[in-house]
Amino acid sequence: MLRLVLVAVALTGFAGPAAAEFLKIDSAAQFRQVVTGKTLTRPLIKLRVDPKGRISGKGMQWDVTGSWSWRDGYFCRDLVWGGDDLGYNCQEVRVSGNKIRFTSDRGAGDYADFRLR
Repeated sequence: MLRLVLVAVALTGFAGPAAAEFLKIDSAAQFRQVVTGKTLTRPLIKLRVDPKGRISGKGMQWDVTGSWSWRDGYFCRDLVWGGDDLGYNCQEVRVSGNKIRFTSDRGAGDYADFRLR
């Protein structure tokens, strides 16, 4: 009986709660509410995105600086990392609990998830 239960659990892919849905942020006000007072983290990266349009932090021990604005429903940023200009890019932003996802090229490119701490 126990073996049957274990097989059923394995077949259904039960590994805890289902991944929460990421909800799209549509306005600068929503974005500010989510990031104000928080640090965005992922392995080897810690960033602050302040409500006045500045970005600062560290990425793999190099300084990250930049600016951001909200345009046509997207987070548009200009970044410099360790002296290298990463350029301007407008990104779709989604949030789920304490995670925030940025998807480059207005939602058509690669994405990066950060924890909000």
